[in-house]
Amino acid sequence: MLNIVIFGPPGCGKGTQSNLIINKYNLTHLSTGDIFRKNIKEESSLGELAKKYMDQGQLVPDQLTIDMLSQEMNNCKDSNGFIFDGFPRTLDQAKALDHLLSKMDQKISFTLSLDVSEKELLNRLLLRGKQSGRVDDQSELIIKNRIEVYKKQTLVLKDYYEKSGIFYQINGEGEINDITNAIFKVIDNYID
Repeated sequence: MLNIVIFGPPGCGKGTQSNLIINKYNLTHLSTGDIFRKNIKEESSLGELAKKYMDQGQLVPDQLTIDMLSQEMNNCKDSNGFIFDGFPRTLDQAKALDHLLSKMDQKISFTLSLDVSEKELLNRLLLRGKQSGRVDDQSELIIKNRIEVYKKQTLVLKDYYEKSGIFYQINGEGEINDITNAIFKVIDNYID
């Protein structure tokens, strides 16, 4: 089973690259952002709680995130593996994911971190906000706050996964195909 964590700041290309990985390696995509939006659209109780945090550019609390993710994983028990997009975002979530996978006799195969400059992130997110209508991508202040939250709360995962020997940093700027090829090289080396 191939279980990949892909992380990086908002707007780094996690969703785009996750889709390309899924298509090549036949994995199940678990994007917490998509899971949050699905629950919000369905007006579930978990979705309503998540919306309050997201609208302010804050991370959704760990337990709420874990509850939603666990529910989705249980719906995909026959999967060949998962790509975790946007989760974990904190050290506690990383440990909770390790625990959750352990209960399923699985583990994280490796992590991919997409590295993109703040200036590029801001440009990408403002453009995405105009094109998609997403509220959290339309305010420069909220975007900058999301990037700062990432730096303070999520970037610590780099050390956590480096110590485990399963961390790979990928340059997330440039042509999509070049980024994808760098990712595929890491995955293919792991599989071989």
